[in-house]
Amino acid sequence: MPDTLPETPVPAAFAAALEAVRRATTRAELVVTEIPAPSGLAPWSIALAADVRPAGHSVDSDYGTGRFVLLYDPSAPDAWGGEFRVVCFAQAPLETDIGLDPFLASVAWSWLVDALDSRGARYDSASGTATRILSTGFGELEEQGDGAQIELRASWTPLDHDVTSHVEGWGELVCMLAGFPPTAEGVSVLSTRRASRD
Repeated sequence: MPDTLPETPVPAAFAAALEAVRRATTRAELVVTEIPAPSGLAPWSIALAADVRPAGHSVDSDYGTGRFVLLYDPSAPDAWGGEFRVVCFAQAPLETDIGLDPFLASVAWSWLVDALDSRGARYDSASGTATRILSTGFGELEEQGDGAQIELRASWTPLDHDVTSHVEGWGELVCMLAGFPPTAEGVSVLSTRRASRD
């Protein structure tokens, strides 16, 4: 009797989704790499990391960073409303006065929705949080002064395995939070001023 069980074959729907993820193209400002997916969330998954103009691989960017995870469970969990679920994260530093803008969280969420919709991404059950983070350094960190960040965490259910547009929309969001203008027309921009992390 063999000591190990044979590997479970990858379902056709997830194999097609993997191909869709890997054929996505993102903006030139963004470097995307495949990373180990978190375990225990679904039977099959793939994860991506993105950095805007990173200083080096596996180092978070001074401009913006993000994560994208595609989960697949053929049992279609009730909480998902389908077999697939995307979970993503995007974060970028801001000028402190931009971080104080009361509309910042709403704008960040609308950027995600606009980025998905402009690419024709088909999805349902979107949810998430947009968080403004304000900080002041004290003691040995006093030189850092005041700072701000915007952080968006979101999830949604793709309606089929063709998730190329979902990856591309997430990549657009990461770049927009980092201060780059949108590639789609009709999307407003708060400001292109960036916070410095010198």
